[in-house]
Amino acid sequence: MASEAAITIAKMLENLPEQFTEQVVEHVREYIADLKDERQWNSAFSQSQDQLIAAAKKVRKEIQEGKAAPLDIETL
Repeated sequence: MASEAAITIAKMLENLPEQFTEQVVEHVREYIADLKDERQWNSAFSQSQDQLIAAAKKVRKEIQEGKAAPLDIETL
């Protein structure tokens, strides 16, 4: 069953000339793809929190022990 939002969008598209309809559909496709990518990123990021915390603690310890050197961006 279609949601109210989907029905609203369909009604809005019915009133547009076909050339504009195609443009809107393409924009919606891109927007949905972006939303899916963002959801994947957020999921991956949330699952890696423990690893990121551990890495930050390790770096902090290395800095305190004098084992870390500043990053020279010019040499990259």
